Amino acid sequence: MAQKARISLSGTDPDSIEEICGQIRKISDRTGVEMKGPIPLPTKELRVPCRKSPDGEGNETWERWEMRVHKRLIDIDADERALRQLMRIQVPDEVHIEIVLKS
Repeated sequence: MAQKARISLSGTDPDSIEEICGQIRKISDRTGVEMKGPIPLPTKELRVPCRKSPDGEGNETWERWEMRVHKRLIDIDADERALRQLMRIQVPDEVHIEIVLKS
């Protein structure tokens, strides 16, 4: 049984995550390895409500800040050529990538 590489992508910008998924798909097509995904995982929504007025006087108005964390999961055969090309992908700062080898 061949080894597989599980690639986890997470970040706040869904467009940059989809762009990286497209680059991984091109690599798998070029090298001829089998790829499953990208599987979209549930989006994590982080909300922070805070009062607008600093001293507590006046109307009770609130600001609601929100950050969404998007996640994708990709399984790819762990071919040496494909993994070398994966390591060369330019990943933006807002995207976190993790590659784990599985048997």
